[in-house]
Amino acid sequence: MQHFINGRSVSASDGAAIELVSPVTESVFGTSAAGTEADVDSAVKAARAQLDGGGWTTMSGVERGALLNKLADLVERDANIIADLDASAIGRLPAEPLMLELPNGIGTLRNAAGWADKLEGRTIPTPGYMGMRTLSYTRLEPVGVVAAIVPWNTPFMITCWKVGPLLAAGCAVVIKPAEETPGSALHLAKLCQEAGFPDGVVNVVTGRGEVVGDALCRHPGVDKVTFTGSPEVGRLIQQTAGGVFKRVALELGGKSPQIVFEDAPFDAAIQGCAAGLFFNQGQVCAAGSRILVQRSIADRFSKTLAGAAASVKVGNPTEPGVQMGAVAKKAQFDRINRYIRKGIEEGAEVLAGGVPYTGRGYFVQPTIFGNASNAMTIAREEIFGPVGTIIPFDTQEEAIAIANDSRYGLGATVWTSDVARAHKVAHAVKAGAVGINCWGPIDPRLPWGGMKSSGIGREGGLSGVLAYTEEKVITVLLP
Repeated sequence: MQHFINGRSVSASDGAAIELVSPVTESVFGTSAAGTEADVDSAVKAARAQLDGGGWTTMSGVERGALLNKLADLVERDANIIADLDASAIGRLPAEPLMLELPNGIGTLRNAAGWADKLEGRTIPTPGYMGMRTLSYTRLEPVGVVAAIVPWNTPFMITCWKVGPLLAAGCAVVIKPAEETPGSALHLAKLCQEAGFPDGVVNVVTGRGEVVGDALCRHPGVDKVTFTGSPEVGRLIQQTAGGVFKRVALELGGKSPQIVFEDAPFDAAIQGCAAGLFFNQGQVCAAGSRILVQRSIADRFSKTLAGAAASVKVGNPTEPGVQMGAVAKKAQFDRINRYIRKGIEEGAEVLAGGVPYTGRGYFVQPTIFGNASNAMTIAREEIFGPVGTIIPFDTQEEAIAIANDSRYGLGATVWTSDVARAHKVAHAVKAGAVGINCWGPIDPRLPWGGMKSSGIGREGGLSGVLAYTEEKVITVLLP
């Protein structure tokens, strides 16, 4: 796979490439260009040219919206291709991205298209200036060239979360996909060309984060960096971009609580907690991996959830009956198993899974820990794998305290039949999004983002589009 810069597929400037390894077979299935600083410079210049007198700046919001709707049509046409690109790269079932991520990505493009011609300024009355009347108004202008750095877990959906709104706002972009999953971003860029976007508006530079990502954060031609990934990398990006006062938006994962009260709809809570733990092999930023269960039902709930975990068939996602594939890469496989060993060492009870896989491929059996405390490492650090920690609580106040005793604040779920309690707890939990009797209810029309170490800024809906604009004030002196 090659970069896509200024409407053309090009190799890395030094010819270097990165091997793409299947997490299912551990074999090399392809290569991608290993981007250089020179490649980043070429892509940024192509994007900048479109904003400095290029055809993109002359397009109206109506025209941008029409292009985005055309792009959504093309994504719908190629949905199976895109799902296969992402699923094969990280070892998951293609049905999963087809079920959630492709529809959400398509919906994000269409939602952004609807906002493209509705980015209105304001007229603001003032007392005037030096005794003379004035007319003051604002206009929303594109922030400029955006560097969009995308993770490997749900790459196409998150690429759309960034690209759709920024195109609606009139920005240009250089996408840096994860090393493991370059295919879907490259396909999207080519679909942008097919839809009619001017060459240079959407560019993709593949490669390693420490080279391509760092170069994008330092490049003087980049006006904003939007990143989804770990807090550790997010901190480096903010430090680098802060040195040149570059705007930054960060979505940095979480350790989301699922709070199960004794009056919860039991079967629905089991299904929801399982989905929050095991969807995409647990490689989800908002995975509901801390399961807080009221003590009166904790034993029954723990045994039932452990049974659900034990029943999941793990294996090659191309084989019949398989429900869970591999985790994305060897480093992630090792990381998850280290956390499982840590949980055992710290005294948590293994209710399901917990046995490391020793064959070919990076497979992890769904694992449930019981009788745990919120002080344990497995309850405090993001594992990013199919591992859940059950923590009992007695009162509503204790549940809220445990839920908020975390450096993260991305998502949360409240399971209860008490409407008043549901709203009270949802208001009290420090998280960017709270589901009541449902896990992960994301929608393209809703803002998404975290509190605390889970990030800065919002994606999705009108908030996601406005994040790529600057509000300019213009004042006219009226004689």
